[in-house]
Amino acid sequence: MRTWAAPNTASSADATGERAIAFGITELEVRGFRTARDVSFAPGAMCALVGEANAGKSNLLAAIRAVLDPAVAPLTAGDVAEGAGGVSIRARLADGGDVSLEGAPGATTHPGMELAPPVLFLPAEARGGAVLAPASRYDGDRAAERLRRAIGRPRATPAAQALAVLDAVESGELAPRGGFVLLIEEPELYLRPQAQRYLYRVLRELATAGNQVIYSTHSPAFLNVTRLDELVFVERLPVRGTRALQPDPVSAEDDFRVMTEFDAARSELFLARAVILVEGLTEKLVLPFVFSAHGYDVDREAISIVECGGKPNLPLFARICRSTGVPFVVVHDSDRKSSGRLSSIDRVLNALIAETAGPGRLVVLDPDFEAVAGLVGRHRKPERAWREFAERSAAEMPPQLGRIVELVTSSLGGE
Repeated sequence: MRTWAAPNTASSADATGERAIAFGITELEVRGFRTARDVSFAPGAMCALVGEANAGKSNLLAAIRAVLDPAVAPLTAGDVAEGAGGVSIRARLADGGDVSLEGAPGATTHPGMELAPPVLFLPAEARGGAVLAPASRYDGDRAAERLRRAIGRPRATPAAQALAVLDAVESGELAPRGGFVLLIEEPELYLRPQAQRYLYRVLRELATAGNQVIYSTHSPAFLNVTRLDELVFVERLPVRGTRALQPDPVSAEDDFRVMTEFDAARSELFLARAVILVEGLTEKLVLPFVFSAHGYDVDREAISIVECGGKPNLPLFARICRSTGVPFVVVHDSDRKSSGRLSSIDRVLNALIAETAGPGRLVVLDPDFEAVAGLVGRHRKPERAWREFAERSAAEMPPQLGRIVELVTSSLGGE
């Protein structure tokens, strides 16, 4: 089971040296609400809900809004989970108080309601229109009201409406003192990749100013691998319903390496159903053809093939996959020499990769990809491999590469 470590944004250190957020919700417990039969997690000053469609990410955002602003988001019959007698939502606040919503539609109680912070909700369905959902609990003198006025102005296009959110958050009209919880469904909607990256930085500044930002996303631009403790992985199980899992944070010794090695393409692993970690570009280009020959489309199956920038980086990427719970397979060359021996460096590195990956997650190409694939020479290797494998049938695919397909698809079938 994953454990939670408090994020280091808009926070202060407690007596144990851990970081605790200064404002907002520190713990959320949801029972009997839509698909969330029994869910709990600890959001930080920034919190990204990540998962497949219909996993329950939006339901968790709706639960937060329901407990903080029940006047505008009252319970309905559709909010009560099947078989549940009622709903129970509890939010523990950074100042030590609790806000709860208990009961059934038309018969609810709201202990601690006077302690609830103002909440603003940006639903995906309204992004091309009013942008901001109605809210009742905010002070007209606070930054929340200025945010409402700024992004409530009429805009010509959905893209302009989305940019209005960015403009409002970064505008000088917003006081840095903060004091509200901002909930956003898919902040990436209608934005170019550059604007997505910029909006992410602006939202982080908003959180640092003393607010809390909780959002659902399918975009790597809004996932920060150096802050794994800010990610909440949401999945939906057939009987149990929605559940939320939080990874451990990146260790201090890996912090800089992760920051420099992870780009948007590699961050896709957080959004994948399964991941294949490979040494370089050649394997990344070839493996989609191997899967296709066996009747699978990697994109349709949401399988990410992540080029890790060399064999020494494989243990780092494997540790991150293990921490986040994403199913993965590591593929690398044994690098056995023509004499049949391994160098001392390769022996140690191979052992480290095997230990980090764990059983059932490793395919070693012996002695290397070229030999397994039957490629002669290294000149323009990625291009030659891509062209050759594009024409191969399943019977012509090397068994060792077929083993990758077997391991990955079995992990999908086991979900």
